Amino acid sequence: MASFTRTRKDTADVPHPVEAVWGLLVDPDAIARLTPLVSRIAVDDQGRWVWSLQRVPVPGRRLDLTMTEQMAFTPHSRIEFTHTPLEDGARAGADGFYGLEPIDEGTRLTIEITVTARLPLPGLARPAVEATMQQVLTQMGNRFAANMLRELGSTR
Repeated sequence: MASFTRTRKDTADVPHPVEAVWGLLVDPDAIARLTPLVSRIAVDDQGRWVWSLQRVPVPGRRLDLTMTEQMAFTPHSRIEFTHTPLEDGARAGADGFYGLEPIDEGTRLTIEITVTARLPLPGLARPAVEATMQQVLTQMGNRFAANMLRELGSTR
């Protein structure tokens, strides 16, 4: 098994107040509904979010993955997440944050995510795997943004 990592950071001005954006970001059901490839997010008895992803593309196959994330909430301004160690069968995790800042037109939302995956592929596959990971992160981010705006009732 080799480990593969990719990072994506985006900032966008969302034409809705911080409270509305925050309300979506702290709701695991809403995040699952808005995020492509995510079939559900459960919250365990320790408050960790357990993400179930289905049919995640990697070169030559599609995998179902689970990520367990420790969440830290600073109301209406920041959500940080860190993954549990990739051991005991865990093959993927993410570290990062959502940052919310009020602006005149609504909310400046920054999302940074670093995904690490331990996959049954050789390290020689790194260029192809990490390129695919970057493409998937881009597509998921773009679709999440569009879905979030639609959920909030935006026309742009």
